[in-house]
Parts: sequence; structure tokens; C-alpha cells
Amino acid sequence: MALFEPLTIGNVTLRNRIAVSPMCEYSAIDGVPTDWHLVHLGSRAVGGAGLVFTEATAVSPEGRISPGDTGIWNTAQRDAWVRIAVFISSQGAMPGIQLAHAGRKASTSAPWHGGKPLNAGQGAWTPVAPSAIPFDGDYAMPSALDAAGIAKVIADFRASAVRASEAGFRVIEIHAAHGYLLHEFLSPLTNRRDDAYGGLLENRARLLRETVAAVREGWPAPLPLFVRVSATDWVAGGWDIDECVQLARWLKRDGVDLIDCSSGGAVPHVKVPIAPGYQVPFAARIRREAGIATGAVGLITDAKQAEAILDRGEADLIIMARELLRDPYLPRRAAAELGVVIEPPVQYQRAW
Repeated sequence: MALFEPLTIGNVTLRNRIAVSPMCEYSAIDGVPTDWHLVHLGSRAVGGAGLVFTEATAVSPEGRISPGDTGIWNTAQRDAWVRIAVFISSQGAMPGIQLAHAGRKASTSAPWHGGKPLNAGQGAWTPVAPSAIPFDGDYAMPSALDAAGIAKVIADFRASAVRASEAGFRVIEIHAAHGYLLHEFLSPLTNRRDDAYGGLLENRARLLRETVAAVREGWPAPLPLFVRVSATDWVAGGWDIDECVQLARWLKRDGVDLIDCSSGGAVPHVKVPIAPGYQVPFAARIRREAGIATGAVGLITDAKQAEAILDRGEADLIIMARELLRDPYLPRRAAAELGVVIEPPVQYQRAW
């Protein structure tokens, strides 16, 4: 069964093709992961996934979506991640971390507090972006990054990659999707610059490619490096799959091992044609035309659906999110459904 075949990427072999997608928990304290993160991520490792990603983990304080975001911009955060990475590894899964910068979508409250932009009394900070264009009417006006600000972003990603290695992570994913900073540079809807980082595709892709190069300095091959992209903005005149395929070709040359294919998020109020597996065609096209491994994500909810995606050669990895929130043991259930045996932890053997 393809879903439960090992997958080797760089110097890492995943025990199966199921990955836990980065999902924000908004439950850190000063960027430091807590017992919640240990139990949340650890239970998915016990549940049988091959790769367990942290949530979007900020590379700087201003790069957080909310005050509750995890971070890895200092040693206290790095040290708190160690026990989580160790536990994930002890359960046979690979620990991965997604490095992120929220850009103009920063400085908001947690979803259960409304998810709205913070005010001064709530500790708001000024977001940064490629251009001074707010995400929506009630969002703060971001500060357009100058040369020094761009250099700081790149340096922050590199330093965070070094800390990720020290914390024991085995896979890094750079978040360049969902309308956050690196995606903001890619999309002509959010990037109105007229310098070397705006205009033509090669200029809009420059920050992401320079970030990849910097991360590769602190996270050298053959350590696996993924990039999450939004393959389309779902808006005419925005970032689209044609540009994304070309970007993937460049990223492969830059040392990226896998493209994690999501979509949307650059601008609000967009109608997305959501249906089961609706983003899989993006993963299939990038895999076929750019010649790079891909991960498929988005309303993939059962074993047979995931198996079919792999059998058709549309992706190399199945990245699951909400379904793994509903059922941390979905990989074990999927294995039973497909007639595959996954050895349980010794503490659970009497139940098998």
C-alpha cells in the first residue's frame, strides 16, 4: 500500500506517507511551547503519522500572527522545543518545524477571541509587508520593508533554522503560503514594489529564494527542506499555478526537496471552490512539470482517497490537517482499513 510505504527525502526516511500539517494552536507563552504542544504533537506521533510538523513558528516577534504563536527566535524557545522533538522521535515519527513570518496578517487575536487585529491596549505591534497595503479594512497599515528590513527577515530565518537543528528537528518547512510575508512578496495583489523585489516574477520570488539560500546555510543538505506555497490566489490577476510551477523549478535548483501545495489566503473575501481533494491538481502539476516531490493537502479525509492520490502519481506525501484534529489516530485506523499492521507503543499492545 503506497500510503504506508517509507519515503526517503534527503537523509530522512519517513515510516509512511502521512504528515501532520502545521496547525496553529495559539497557546504559547512568549513564543514558548507548553505542555499543550507536547501533548498535541506527541499524540499525533503516537497515532502513527510519519512526519509531525509544528504549527507556523515565528522567526521573530513581529512575525507572529498572534501573541499566542510559538516562536524560535531565542534560546528559551529552542530549549522548550527539545523535549517535544525528542518525544515525537521516540514514537517513530519525524519531527518537523514550519518557519514562518506573518507579514501584514500579524498582530491579531486568537480565533476564539475573535481573530481581529489587536489594539494598543492588547499589545499590538506594527506589521511589515512588501507594500503598505493592509490585509482588510480593519487591519493595521503595515510598514513596507526597506533593504535593512528585508535583510533582517532573511537573517531571522537563517538563525531560526540553526536553532531548529539544535532543538532536534529533522525537517524544516518554510511557510510561503496563505497570505503571509513570503507569499505577500510573490503575489502581484500584495506586492506593488518597483525595486528588485517587485514587478517581474523573478523579482517577486527573490525574497523567498534568498530566504531558502539563507536557511540552507543553517540547515545544509541533505537535511530535508520543504516550502509551503499557495498555488493560486483564486483571483484574476493574482498569483497563479503557472507562476507557481516556474517558482518550483527555481526552488528545486535552490535546494528545496518538496513543495507543499496549498492555496489562497493573500486577500480576503475570496470564493474558493472547496471540494474533497480540491488542491491535489496543483500538487500533481507541480510534481509533473517542475520535477520535484510534492505534498498534497486540503480535504483529504480517508485512507482510500489518500491511497488513490499516491497511486495516480499526483503527490509523494499526504499532508492532513483538520481530520487529524478530529482523530489523532487516523493513521492507525487507515492502516487497519488498508490491511497494514502498524506496531503500537508497548503501553498500548494489549488493545491490539
